Amino acid sequence: MTLGRYMAKEFSTRGIRVNSISPGSTRTRIADDAFERFPEVVPALAAKTALGRVGEPDDIGMMIAALLSEESRWVTAQNIEVSGGYNL
Repeated sequence: MTLGRYMAKEFSTRGIRVNSISPGSTRTRIADDAFERFPEVVPALAAKTALGRVGEPDDIGMMIAALLSEESRWVTAQNIEVSGGYNL
C-alpha cells in the first residue's frame, strides 16, 4: 500500500494513476489448484465471507477493468479490497 501511494505521487506528473487490488479467497489455479484438491476448505471460507462464497477470477478482473475505465479517472493511490466482505 505504501509503495502504491509513493508510485501514485511519483507518476502523477505524467498522468499515470496507480492503484492496487487486494483479492480475497479466489478460485484460481494458484497453489496447484488448492480449491480443487481440498474442496472441504471452501465452505469454511464462504461462511466467513459476507457474500457467502469464495471469489471467482472474474470478480477480480471486473474490478481491474473498472479501474482501467474512464469512469475511474479520478481514482489513484488506492488499495481496493475485493474479498466479498471476508471476515465481516
